[in-house]
Amino acid sequence: MERFFRLKEHGTNVRTEIMAGLTTFMTMAYILAVNPIILTPTGLDWTAVFLATALAAGIFSIAMGLFVNFPVALAPGMGLNAYFASVIIASAATDTPISPAMGLTAVFLSGIIFIILTITQIRQMLITAVPDSLKHAITVGIGLFIAIIGLKNSGLMTVAVSSFADIKAGAFTPVSGSETVIQLGSFENETVTFTVIALFLIAILMVLRVPGAILFGILGTTAIALITGHVDAKAAFTGQTWMPDFSTMNVWHFDFAGVFEVGLITVILTFTFVELFDTFGTLVGTANRAGIMKNPEEGKKRIGKAMFVDAIGVGGGAVLGTSTVTAYVESSAGIAQGGRTGLTAVTTGICFLLAIFLSPLVALVPGSATAAALIIVGVLMMQSVKEIDFSDMVYAIPSFFTLALMPFTYNIANGISFGIVSYVVLASVANASGKGKYNVHWLMWILAVLIICRYVFMGGH
Repeated sequence: MERFFRLKEHGTNVRTEIMAGLTTFMTMAYILAVNPIILTPTGLDWTAVFLATALAAGIFSIAMGLFVNFPVALAPGMGLNAYFASVIIASAATDTPISPAMGLTAVFLSGIIFIILTITQIRQMLITAVPDSLKHAITVGIGLFIAIIGLKNSGLMTVAVSSFADIKAGAFTPVSGSETVIQLGSFENETVTFTVIALFLIAILMVLRVPGAILFGILGTTAIALITGHVDAKAAFTGQTWMPDFSTMNVWHFDFAGVFEVGLITVILTFTFVELFDTFGTLVGTANRAGIMKNPEEGKKRIGKAMFVDAIGVGGGAVLGTSTVTAYVESSAGIAQGGRTGLTAVTTGICFLLAIFLSPLVALVPGSATAAALIIVGVLMMQSVKEIDFSDMVYAIPSFFTLALMPFTYNIANGISFGIVSYVVLASVANASGKGKYNVHWLMWILAVLIICRYVFMGGH
C-alpha cells in the first residue's frame, strides 16, 4: 500500500487514510437511506435502488482510489436524483409519461456524452465559458431545490395542490381558506414533529463539528422514533432480508426507443450540464484542500483522470439502476481528517459495499429523518451564495434567475436556462453600450440559442 498509494510522499500513513475513509463514509452514508426514498415514487423498487446506490458508490469510489490515487468518493448525487424523480413524476399526468427505464436511459446517454466531452477536452472549455457567479448560483439553486423536496416530504411545507404539475398548469385550490400556494404544515402531524427533532439534532451535531453529523442525526432520530413507537420495527423488518436480493435490481433497465419518442433530449443535456459544474467544483475544491494542487502540473493530470472516472460513473450508475453518480463534496470531511491518497477513497468504497448487507436497518429510517437530511444538505449547498457577485447586475440578475427559478418552478433546467440566456443578453448589451467588458464565450451563444429554440418549439417541457 505504501508503494502503490505513495503514502510517505503525500505525508500520510495507512491508519490516517483508513480513518479518513471511514469519516468520508460516515458523512456520505445518508445517501443509502435518502436515495431510495427519492427514487421509489418514480416506480423503482426500494431494495433495487438501495443496492444500486451501495454498489455504485462502492465500485466507483474504489476505482477513483485505485486508478487516480485521489481521496474523493462517488455516489448518486443529490439534486440530480431529485431532478430525475421530478421529471418522471411530473410526466405521469401528461399524454407522454416517462417510465423509469427512459429516465435511466437518459442518465446513461448523458454519461456517454460526458465521456466524450472529457476525452475531447470540451468539458474544460465549457467550465471556462460559464461565469463563476452562474456556476455558484447553480449550486445554490440545486440546494434550494433539494430543501423544498425535504420540506414537502416532511409536511413542514404544504402546498395547495395535489402535485407540483398542477402548479405548472396554474390549477390550484387554496387550502383552509389560505390564498397562498405554499404554507406551514401542522405540528399535529407526527412526521412534522420528528422532522423538527431531526433538524435540531443534525444542526447541533454540525455546530459541535461532529464528523458524520448528518448520518448520526438520522440514526438518533430513528432511535427516538423506535422508542416512541413512531416507527414499527416489526413492520419495517417484514419482507426484509440481510442477504441482498440482486434479482430485484434494474441492471441495464433501458428504453432507448422510448427516450427519443418522448423527446428527452433536454433532460439528457440537463443531466450533462449540471454534472459538469457540480463535479468540476468538487474535484478542484477537494484537490486544493488535499494539497494536490501545490504541484499544478500533477494536480491537473490527476483532476483530468478523476473527471474520466467520474464520467464512467455516470453511465455505470445508470447500468446498475440509479440516477447520476458523481464526486461527493462530503469527501472534504475525510480530507480534513488527513486523507491525501486513493486509500481514503478505497476505504470509503469498501464500506459502501459492506453496507449492502444492512438494508433491513436502513429500512427502519423514518421519512422524517431523511427529509431533515435533505433540508440540511440544502443549507450546505447555500454556502456558495457568498461567491456570487451581487454588486454587478450583469452577474446578479442571471444568478438570481438561476437560483430562484429552480425551486420555484420545481425544475433545475429552467433555472440554468434563464441564467444562461439572461447573462448572454445582459453582458452583450453592456458590452455594446460601453458599460462594461464582459466575456461572452462563443459556447454561451450556442447554448443560449439552443435554449431559446427549446422554449419556442417545445414549450419548455
